[in-house]
Amino acid sequence: MPHLEPISAFDLSGPPQISVEETQAMQRAVINLFARWGLGDEQACALLGGIGLRTYARWKRGDLGRVNIDLQARLSNLIGIHKALRLLFDAPERSYGWIKRANAAFGGKSATDIMAGGQLTDLMRVRRYLDTQRGVW
Repeated sequence: MPHLEPISAFDLSGPPQISVEETQAMQRAVINLFARWGLGDEQACALLGGIGLRTYARWKRGDLGRVNIDLQARLSNLIGIHKALRLLFDAPERSYGWIKRANAAFGGKSATDIMAGGQLTDLMRVRRYLDTQRGVW
């Protein structure tokens, strides 16, 4: 019979804390990722939960501020999507192009179409699909 740790040994206080430096690194990475995906600013803002165009323009200039936990989760999922695509496809161009191609798994819509729904769960749906394709889920 396996040994189980008592429940008190686990930290159930909430999601792991992401430092300001880690968040800013994710912000910079996502800005670059959106450029490689060929997304416009409006699309980028929608995927980031509806942040303002002016806020996104400041990010692109390097003026990165603090973000809330929802935005941190969005950034994390977008980075996870990028990682999964890079692991699934040998050629970077294929991984960057996949995001806009129609996909039967999404009812003929692209991953961008799904993520543009604006909900965190839309990003999670795409990430979960990719993780399943990688055999992680």
